[in-house]
Amino acid sequence: MAAEELTVRGLTGVDMTLKVAGPGTRSYAFLIDWHIRVIGVLAWGLIAVLLRQELPAAVAGKPASNPVMIALMIGAGLTYFLYHPVLELALRGRTPGKRIAGIRIVTAEGEMAGAGALLMRNLFRLIDSLPSLYLVGLVCCFITAQRVRIGDMAAGTVLVLDETASTRSLSRLGTMLRGSPLPPETLRLTQDLLERWKGLQKPQRLALARALLAKLEPQRNPAELAGMDARALRALLESHVASGRD
Repeated sequence: MAAEELTVRGLTGVDMTLKVAGPGTRSYAFLIDWHIRVIGVLAWGLIAVLLRQELPAAVAGKPASNPVMIALMIGAGLTYFLYHPVLELALRGRTPGKRIAGIRIVTAEGEMAGAGALLMRNLFRLIDSLPSLYLVGLVCCFITAQRVRIGDMAAGTVLVLDETASTRSLSRLGTMLRGSPLPPETLRLTQDLLERWKGLQKPQRLALARALLAKLEPQRNPAELAGMDARALRALLESHVASGRD
């Protein structure tokens, strides 16, 4: 039986589980997006007709002039090729349809997918849509372990249910890693610890915090770290993480 969950290994020893979106949820999101795209193309065509002052002819069913048809074809092409990648980049792995369906695109590590992965994923729509009605992509979703289509395999992405704080946390982390001067693994571990702070036993979180700060601030006296309480240690960790957002 195909797996229905994506397990993300946390560096503090606490794993997170993200529920994988199945073919039904994916199809629901796609249908919503498809209707939005159709409405967008029709609106584009109507604007073209109005600009050409051919609304009466269009209503009467007369053939539109070539410029109107060209405008309609351009609008359809731009909508088909740009709708998903542009909105997924702007909405952090979601489209309006995905948002309504409650799903999000993440990497196999559970982080927010980058521009390259999203573009690669959408490029392969041309294959997943073959021979018609996305039959290839739909079949792949039924037989693959993480319910992925060919575009997901090529891009290393997975669609997960966007119902917990785990996805939001990992998405924030992905953004911070790209903008932080700290070594990626150190920043990841710091964010991981802060996210799980309340769920860890006090001795464990204090030991982890001091070990991290010893790496982040090698110039600091170890005795000073040993004398800090939980609040002070957390504040220091948060200041380092905040520097990754600037």
